[in-house]
Amino acid sequence: MIRAVVFDMDGLMFNTEDVYTAVGAELLRRRGLEFTAALKNEMMGRRPQPAFEALIRCCSLTDTWQSLAAESNQLFIRMLDAALAPMPGLFDLLDALECAEIPKAIGTSSCRELVDACLCPFKLADRFQFILTAEDIVEGKPHPEIYLTAACRFGISPAEMAVLEDSEAGCLAAVAAGAFAVAVPAAHSRDHDFNSASLVVDSLADPRLYDALGIGALRPSRRVGPSAGSEVAE
Repeated sequence: MIRAVVFDMDGLMFNTEDVYTAVGAELLRRRGLEFTAALKNEMMGRRPQPAFEALIRCCSLTDTWQSLAAESNQLFIRMLDAALAPMPGLFDLLDALECAEIPKAIGTSSCRELVDACLCPFKLADRFQFILTAEDIVEGKPHPEIYLTAACRFGISPAEMAVLEDSEAGCLAAVAAGAFAVAVPAAHSRDHDFNSASLVVDSLADPRLYDALGIGALRPSRRVGPSAGSEVAE
């Protein structure tokens, strides 16, 4: 039985991976370089320091990781107003979990500043029992630290906890922690290897996800529309 659910944030709750792509492109454009898909995959799911150290290494940059992180955060927050959107099915799933009285948390590799910037417009922070960010852990995904910490905070065994992830590194972290790992691939992670996941679903609105969480009876009679966050009644 699933007693708690942990959500990754970037690419799982919000379309922020699209924003990060735009940020990476601008960051490297300023340096006369191109932000490739390979670079994006190298950085995805990592805490800020190892992510930007990977960028420095791959692009032979002279910047410090701290200066790149600060510049990236400024660009990210500037782009959010026009670009940020919830992923399809997010709010219905949160409602269903609350109706079933299943506690939930966020476990993300992003820094607290960017997490707050994403959650604030939708007033979501108070809907989670706790939020773990890059500042709360030492080892980033695929290391299981963040999900072991989440299970400890919930006071349950990792095996009683479901983790929702959109990336290969995130799923590996969940599996290594001993949690029930659910992969929710998006456009940016379709080519990731999710063989380690306990379940792979199409979106947060997928009926298989509701059934796995034991809330199938609370599944909304809706289908996801063509754009992120849009839903239309059947």
